[in-house]
Amino acid sequence: MGQLLVWFGIRWEFSVKINTLQDLKQVQKKLAEAHAKTQEQAFQRAELEKQREAERHLFVRAVGMVKRLPVHDQVRLEGPGPAPIAHQRQKDDAAVLRDCLSDEFDASTLLDTDEALSFRRPGIGSDVTHKLRKGDWSIQREIDLHGLRSEQARVALAEFIRIAHRQGLRCLRVVHGKGLGSPGKSPILKSKVHSWLIQKNQVMAFVQAKPAEGGAGALVVLLKPAN
Repeated sequence: MGQLLVWFGIRWEFSVKINTLQDLKQVQKKLAEAHAKTQEQAFQRAELEKQREAERHLFVRAVGMVKRLPVHDQVRLEGPGPAPIAHQRQKDDAAVLRDCLSDEFDASTLLDTDEALSFRRPGIGSDVTHKLRKGDWSIQREIDLHGLRSEQARVALAEFIRIAHRQGLRCLRVVHGKGLGSPGKSPILKSKVHSWLIQKNQVMAFVQAKPAEGGAGALVVLLKPAN
């Protein structure tokens, strides 16, 4: 019959009989070995639990405490934001104000006294206007002021020159018409365009266009290089 023993608070059952002192020593040895094995297993379980606990807190130690996001099926909509500020439009408007061209400016004394009434700024050689007439510069853009009122033409021309210069364009054509539809058939807009162009610092020179490009109703304008 098996023997039921209690050793260090642990119940053990052995199917041996204790007849001699030697048998008792053998049982005690087995109980001691079993107890040591149990303690080792308990120690290993404790170490494993510590490792698992450390792994559970690894993310928190790495990134800090986190908070679970609320779970719901609704979207929170913010109120409309402020209207965007058109900074470029403000700059353009300010530039237009700076570019206001006067009708009182007398350009006649600054024009070369040739039949085309060409213009070149001081320091610009006559070869520049000569090349403009020959078409050495390709026309990159043009504006047609023909049919506009004087005020409309002035604003349109100022903006056209400013934008073209900002984009790095050099050679432009300005169509002002020959004034055949004006009272008395006098080229009013033509003379004003001459005056307005001379007031623009971006303009280096201009000449009357070749017949195939508008003749007396247009100008070929050379702009300064953009900075």
